[in-house]
Amino acid sequence: MNWLPAPHIPLSMHTFVVALDVLAVAVLIYQFFMIIRGRRAFHVMTGVGVLIGVYLLAEALGLRLLRTILKTLAPYTVFALIVIFQSDIRRVLARLGRRRWFAAARGLTRHEYSEEIAFTIERLSKQKIGAIIVLEKDIGLRTFVESGVPIDAVLTRDLLLSIFQKDMPLHDGAVIVQGYRIAAANCFLPLSMNPRLPSAFGTRHRAALGITEETDCLAIVVSENGPISVAEFGEIDTDLTVDQVRERMQRHFSRKKAPVTRPAPREVLSPGAPAESRPKEARR
Repeated sequence: MNWLPAPHIPLSMHTFVVALDVLAVAVLIYQFFMIIRGRRAFHVMTGVGVLIGVYLLAEALGLRLLRTILKTLAPYTVFALIVIFQSDIRRVLARLGRRRWFAAARGLTRHEYSEEIAFTIERLSKQKIGAIIVLEKDIGLRTFVESGVPIDAVLTRDLLLSIFQKDMPLHDGAVIVQGYRIAAANCFLPLSMNPRLPSAFGTRHRAALGITEETDCLAIVVSENGPISVAEFGEIDTDLTVDQVRERMQRHFSRKKAPVTRPAPREVLSPGAPAESRPKEARR
């Protein structure tokens, strides 16, 4: 009987496969820790690690009773972690679902009404009127739209300014923009529970972070004392200029991540610009 050697993978190919396997696991572990960093889940995972260490110590020292108890509780730990991390798991799956895995996937173009929004936040900042504007991207915000008052109107600076006037009933809450239309106003957003947030952050900043932690939208916040902030992907930048906000909007809604060239501001000028240098329409 002839003996045939079993097929085997060449050494070079085997080394490549092993390296690829290790790299994939390292990326997954890194992404996992980046997601739970600074969140309650990080402390929970620390507690799980302590329990694993205690089990290994009991195994090494022969503590049979402690080892039996931990081994009995181990199967239920998986279900407990799923319940505890349900929001984080939902966020991870949403991030995977919004990625464009194929080149033929349709991408969003640059936001056509960035100038209208830029003019609005500049005026609100000067008047020290608080506001939060949420710009939808790939992940739909229908759940949050239904929590507010339906508007379904073309986005204009006049409409935005009238919504955020202090004596208007729609002043509180967020305005959600879908495409080139204002979908709803006075919307309720989830508040971020990130323990790293400064205590000076109010409800608007926490709401902006909360909605960007769950979706890929862009949230613009105007504080009642004037500063402008932008939140995206669970991170927030404060004390931005109008030009910086315009650039963030263009970059967030462009296909490529490379910086885009900002058009020369025609109507929206920085807060320090003299009044006589403003266009006639901007001085109204």
